[in-house]
Amino acid sequence: MGNTAHPLLVVGVGIGAPAIPPQAAALVDKATVLAAGKRILAAFAGHPAEKIALAAPLAPILDALAERRAAGGQVAVLADGDPLFFGIGHTLLSRFTPKALRFFPNVTALSAMAARLGRPWQDIPAVSLHGRSDHIALYQALMRAGQAAVLTDAVNTPPVLARAVLHRAGDAFALHVFENMGLPDEKHTSLTLPVAANLPHDAFSPLNLVLLERVRATETTLTLGLPDASLSRDDTVFTKLPARAAALALLGVRRTDVVWDLGAGTGSVALEAAMLCPEGRVFAVEKHPGRFEHLRRNIQKTGALTVTPILAALPGALESLPDPDRIFLGGGLSQAPHILEAAAKRLAPNGRIIVAATLLATLEHARAFFAQHAWTYRTTHIQTSTETPLGRHHRLTPDNPVFLVSGERASPSPRTPLPPGGHCPPGPPVRHRLRRSRRRCARCARC
Repeated sequence: MGNTAHPLLVVGVGIGAPAIPPQAAALVDKATVLAAGKRILAAFAGHPAEKIALAAPLAPILDALAERRAAGGQVAVLADGDPLFFGIGHTLLSRFTPKALRFFPNVTALSAMAARLGRPWQDIPAVSLHGRSDHIALYQALMRAGQAAVLTDAVNTPPVLARAVLHRAGDAFALHVFENMGLPDEKHTSLTLPVAANLPHDAFSPLNLVLLERVRATETTLTLGLPDASLSRDDTVFTKLPARAAALALLGVRRTDVVWDLGAGTGSVALEAAMLCPEGRVFAVEKHPGRFEHLRRNIQKTGALTVTPILAALPGALESLPDPDRIFLGGGLSQAPHILEAAAKRLAPNGRIIVAATLLATLEHARAFFAQHAWTYRTTHIQTSTETPLGRHHRLTPDNPVFLVSGERASPSPRTPLPPGGHCPPGPPVRHRLRRSRRRCARCARC
């Protein structure tokens, strides 16, 4: 691209009937190339410029725009709303430098929706589900702000969103659908989630924006140190508050982490972990149907929507999950010791596993596993007592002791290039020691 090339114009046409911002109108009139979606191009059928339809795959189209610009043409890209708000602006910036682009914003669908509702919109998170196969971004926004504006597509239609949120959060949210904003047949529909979930897949115009908002407060405030009594459960098999607090401290969950809670029970650890990774996600796996229903109920009670409950046995349930940064193994290891090895294989470098053990056999198995695989590990013993009444007085009743075995996988060290023959050359024992567990060279892990 030469220095004399015109800046590539990126113009927002607002919502509904395309309208060019006044400051860009004269420039668009002089454009020799117009690139836009088919609907917008149809509105500029009388413009003398060459028309290029924007459609996937975009790479060859961007190459064509670069060629037209390099040849001295005035190229204008027209897009709905503001091109830099979930628009083509992001894609163009990955192909051209900012100096090669000149942006002209316009009214977005979100600001138009807020105007119609008569409410400020700076605190409404916006989520685009275009081309997305899951709804985690939506759950993150709803958990954080209690509301979200959703840019839908042909797969993630309003009824699909209603069914997903209803399944995860219950009927605590309502749904607003704004169809064809700025057009003569504009329509605004407000629905409860159960009603919207039962509508046909294509019940609304493809040109729509959805607002989901919480209409009923959570039954239990999600916080670190959830009172045990606030959890839905019907037995005493769960990670109680003191052990839970210690386990989460040892896990060291970060904002974007993927967390596995295996043998999750009623989900006490998963719920609080979700607070610590608001930009990540938590998978809670439980095989017992009764406890699983309590897990789902606790997600709804607390609004911990980034927790994905999974009713399945271990380790088979792990195959479809994304690799974790943190793992809490709260149960099932005494019946299936191989679960620890299956989970550890998937853990990210520098990841952590916490094994909660109430049985000595589980404690010994976890420590032996970490030692065998040369992980850094330590054991923390939790022994607490709870105040209970005794006649006119009170006493401390000891709880069952819990051992928390914390293992950390180190980052793999760079491999030493191997000489011809594929093995390390002879060297001092300190550089060519063998791992006792696997009888492999610590330098190259292949000998």
